[in-house]
Amino acid sequence: MALPKLEDTLGIKAGLKGRHLLGIADWAPGELELLLDLADELKDLQRRREPHRLLEGRVLGLLFDKHSTRTRVSFEVGMAHLGGTALFLAPEQLQLARGESLRDTATVLSRYLDALAVRISSHEDVEELARCASIPVLNALTDRAHPCQALADLMTLRERLGELAGRRVAWVGDGNNVCASFVAAATTFGMHVVVAAPPDCEPPPVVLTAGSVELVEEPRDAVVGADAVYTDVWTSMGNEREEARRRQLLARYRIDDEVLAAAGPQAIVLHCLPAHVGEEITDEVLHGPQSAVWDQAENRLHTQKALLALVVS
Repeated sequence: MALPKLEDTLGIKAGLKGRHLLGIADWAPGELELLLDLADELKDLQRRREPHRLLEGRVLGLLFDKHSTRTRVSFEVGMAHLGGTALFLAPEQLQLARGESLRDTATVLSRYLDALAVRISSHEDVEELARCASIPVLNALTDRAHPCQALADLMTLRERLGELAGRRVAWVGDGNNVCASFVAAATTFGMHVVVAAPPDCEPPPVVLTAGSVELVEEPRDAVVGADAVYTDVWTSMGNEREEARRRQLLARYRIDDEVLAAAGPQAIVLHCLPAHVGEEITDEVLHGPQSAVWDQAENRLHTQKALLALVVS
């Protein structure tokens, strides 16, 4: 078992102990690659049922004010695999709900916890927590970014496609927070991203300057020749009041057999889940032979374990 190698070479010598992850751009390409390599190794250890208790006695706090399945479960299970504990913190049950400041909350939690994963509406609030905390703060989803999802996306693409540089990937639908993090991750590894979105649902301009990114309006223009086709729900958490309008705007941005045929048989399909089957994706595609969605969901576990192993002291 390679625990000394994992702890020393991939942890201390990498200089990542104590680091935050608020967005993909926070880490250099080499650091992200190191994390992905470690995730591969941890996935193999888990498959062989070999223990890898790298964080014995450590505690991760989960400060979540949004619903979660994959993010919460993968962080909790990941800490158990690593020998640590995860503690769920609902904001409405903390003194935050009675007016305690983010600064004071971060200061106190830093005395109890070894890391804090935060799923909260405002990206600025996560930045404030990171400024005030003396422990790693990990963005588990904000209105601006979802870097933990992007790490799993990269791991899945490497498993399915091999070398990533030069690959063409298509994003079809709403240019949301997941899109922003995926574009940042894909372009960091030399991929060309084509985003197909209607004018009112385009990603922010800063996303389109991340690297080799192209914006088109027609889904077919995006998917032709793509190695991967990625979509997400049309209405993100917090935007439910816009659901009817978004359904109308995005009705022709559904990934179905016809759109996938334009990409070709080599293309894999990605979706961060949960899926609204019949809206952004059909059941036939989501559960079809070109879907990598379930590997993608599993890889949330392995990439987050790697992240924790690297940043928790």
